[in-house]
Amino acid sequence: MSIRPVRHQSTAVPHLEGAGVHLQRAFGFDDPSLTDPFLLFDDFRNSQPEKYLKGFPWHPHRGIETITYVLAGTVEHGDSLGNTGTLGAGDVQWMTAGSGIMHQEMPKGDFAGKMHGFQLWANLPSSMKMTAPRYQDVTASDIPVEIDDDGTAARIICGEFWGKRGPVDGIAAEPSYVDISVPPGKRKTFKVDAYRSAFAYIFAGSGTFRDASRPFGVLVEKEVEGEEIQIRDMSGDRTLVVFDTGDEITVQAGDQGIRFLLVSGKPIQEPVAWHGPIVMNTRQELIQAVTELQNGTFIRPAH
Repeated sequence: MSIRPVRHQSTAVPHLEGAGVHLQRAFGFDDPSLTDPFLLFDDFRNSQPEKYLKGFPWHPHRGIETITYVLAGTVEHGDSLGNTGTLGAGDVQWMTAGSGIMHQEMPKGDFAGKMHGFQLWANLPSSMKMTAPRYQDVTASDIPVEIDDDGTAARIICGEFWGKRGPVDGIAAEPSYVDISVPPGKRKTFKVDAYRSAFAYIFAGSGTFRDASRPFGVLVEKEVEGEEIQIRDMSGDRTLVVFDTGDEITVQAGDQGIRFLLVSGKPIQEPVAWHGPIVMNTRQELIQAVTELQNGTFIRPAH
């Protein structure tokens, strides 16, 4: 067994998306090889409705899959195939855009005005980029939750974890997507397939991810005796941790415990040509997609 060392760590940065949604972006539109097969990860949470209610009006997708996981509030969605629905707290939607789809997502807060969710983009291999679009909507009650003897809890959205399999299946990257909570002060080791890319995204509490010798926290600036210095702090809220190779990860929870998403997937290792929500392999394919958007042939008829 080998513990995966930390390859990269960073904190999510503020970003404006859609019609004016204030969110935090952990990664996206950078070097896709760092997180292959995953392209983008956004954390949208806010307690001010004016910063999210305008939502994500009609927009296209092609060549990717999008995974939306809601923790608080709701997201109403609709698409060019006539599908409509509402995601509530704990629900997940996995959308395979394939050859192309137009859709919209409109967030609404809970009774206190709070909205919180995540969206992850997963790439499709060239052989699947023009497949028919499809949805998998999963309600919170269908997602298995396993609780270990020490109180560590895992919501298994996709893939196999602790002997249970999540309800989302048939995804190109064969991913694992698990929401993990570790109690205060506990140290925990989790198995991760050695041949898959893996990252953790911390969204509550704090902790350190360890390699074989030392804890690894986030490099932050702090003022000590009137001087700004950089120190290695515990990884906390909105921290992205990308792991190197190995078949286990180990986390040491802080005083308030730690909650994070642990995501892994099979690298695609193909060229990436990217134009907003359209991701293909070549520039020529992007030009074709934009041309089809302009002339009204972007949406392929169902067979």
